[in-house]
Amino acid sequence: MHDDLIARAKAWLAEDPDPDTRNELAGLIDAADVDELAARFSGTLQFGTAGLRGELGAGPLRMNRTVVIRAAAGLAAYLKKQGHTDGLVVIGYDARHKSEDFARDTAAVMTGAGLRAAVLPRPLPTPVLAYAIRHLGAAAGVEVTASHNPPRDNGYKVYLGDGSQIVPPADADIAAEIDAVRSLNDVPRPDSGWQTLDDAVLHAYLARTDEVLAPGSPRTARTVYTAMHGVGKDVLVAAFERAGFPAPALVAEQADPDPDFPTVAFPNPEEPGAMDLAFAKARETDPDLVIANDPDADRCAVAVKENNTWRMLRGDEVGALLAAHLVNRGARGTFAESIVSSSLLGRIAEKAGLPYEETLTGFKWIARVDGLRYGYEEALGYCVDPEGVRDKDGITAALLITELASALKEEGRTLLDLLDDLAVEHGLHATDQLSVRVEDLSVIADAMRRLRERPPTELAGLAITRAEDLTRGTETLPPTDGLRYTLEGARVIVRPSGTEPKLKCYLEVVVPVATHAGLPAARAEAAGLLATIKRDLSTAAGI
Repeated sequence: MHDDLIARAKAWLAEDPDPDTRNELAGLIDAADVDELAARFSGTLQFGTAGLRGELGAGPLRMNRTVVIRAAAGLAAYLKKQGHTDGLVVIGYDARHKSEDFARDTAAVMTGAGLRAAVLPRPLPTPVLAYAIRHLGAAAGVEVTASHNPPRDNGYKVYLGDGSQIVPPADADIAAEIDAVRSLNDVPRPDSGWQTLDDAVLHAYLARTDEVLAPGSPRTARTVYTAMHGVGKDVLVAAFERAGFPAPALVAEQADPDPDFPTVAFPNPEEPGAMDLAFAKARETDPDLVIANDPDADRCAVAVKENNTWRMLRGDEVGALLAAHLVNRGARGTFAESIVSSSLLGRIAEKAGLPYEETLTGFKWIARVDGLRYGYEEALGYCVDPEGVRDKDGITAALLITELASALKEEGRTLLDLLDDLAVEHGLHATDQLSVRVEDLSVIADAMRRLRERPPTELAGLAITRAEDLTRGTETLPPTDGLRYTLEGARVIVRPSGTEPKLKCYLEVVVPVATHAGLPAARAEAAGLLATIKRDLSTAAGI
């Protein structure tokens, strides 16, 4: 075993084009660090519907130039088999470590395969890449990003020519082509031949952002904004300026790209402490709302002032607010969300007489809904302009929520007032999440197995009226690794995260409330139910 491991590591080292990972791997070989080598060579990073995502480093179980070159070669072979013999592949990248290298390698592989490649001019938000695919008539697109993952990670997202992320069977077909790459020496990688785009695509994207707003709408709301050390600042500020909103007050410590994300434990607005600097800026400037993007700016977080303190709105709350705003503006088309998001969207759509659809988790599914007008997911993802960007877009979502805050401000009202109205109209839909980050992925597998073998019959004293194992799919959903429990006035979904080492449990309770005066009692009841469901579910799953 030891000799075989060293031999595989030396074979990898002989092909590695990156001096950084070559030096790293040579050190591990010289030290005969069997444990670390085994952690890197006991398999391969799997390409799936989320593309690739993993820790940077040498070896097939890490993100590095060798893995990316193989992935690009597999994608190129897939595209050519699909008939795109000279198709265009657009490539974007964020500001993480190695992102630009991975983008350049991808362009070289596409060019060497006889395809055309165009690279965005600098690190830009993921929505700009998603927009560019359709704008330029590309056969596919690649975004090098790990979104809101820790600094040590990077990733590789693949889009096809419709501007949406890949779904089965494309992922398996591309993975098979990747597996067929025997040696990097078999992958032509010229030093030039691809195009580096200028700012024309960015300007076209920014011009498109204007269309998410209603002509002549109020533009008075004042904001604090954090880019979370990512690439969103310049594009969001430009979009706000074009729209005529007051310039956002920037969180200076997090405004510019920094791949080390020095002020946060995790560069994700949902994580504890990530918004502390933004809230400090808000206490200093007293804006109408706080807006945050994640590092690649495809997600949008919103915080509001409540009882003289700032609190994050849940993704489900923002999702409902944007839906209500679009309905009020007369939007037509299908409203869609993933199964882990609040059922309130369905009630809003039904009341407005609009089609509604539920999909599996991820915008790769939401964006493919026929006639989509608006889609959202509770993890701070919102698609408010599907004709422009068929993916979540934290820039246009920020514009739309600021337009709504401005309209309410003109009436002397706030986002919280509108949330109260929605609760009285449709019932109080309260959501929470039990999320467990693990070092050992077997913990997640054990929890899922335990729930399948000994499923709970009630949670918080509420009978489970329907238990579904989603691995078999449903009448409307393809198979996925998840469990869904329907309770009397509540719903629970349990699933492993597709992008992080987490088990995620999504909880929702619905409490009828007749008047605004009844909201405090309804919220207290909902909070108690959620806390007890969380406790009981944790016990049942053994986590």
